[in-house]
Amino acid sequence: MDLFFKIVGYIAATSSTVSFIPQIISIIRTKDTRSISLQMYIIFVFGIICWLTYSIYIVDLPMLIANSVSLIFASFILISKIINVIKGKDSNKQKKESVSKETGN
Repeated sequence: MDLFFKIVGYIAATSSTVSFIPQIISIIRTKDTRSISLQMYIIFVFGIICWLTYSIYIVDLPMLIANSVSLIFASFILISKIINVIKGKDSNKQKKESVSKETGN
């Protein structure tokens, strides 16, 4: 039974980590981060840092690897969001203007 739960753990770690890839690809292609919550990613990256710290403490290699990769991926998204906010490319006003141009209003 221990093997079953180890496999489930590896599947969970892999799928959770890989889930960031579509968002990263979208950001790289479009440079658009307007629909991403800055506050959520700040809290999320902090949470991953806590999980990473915990995995180091309990010496859990699969958890350590998954959280390390997740931290890299989530940090990329967070940094992209922050850069767009600083450049002024991330306001809701800009999003509304874009929609208005598309609809002709």
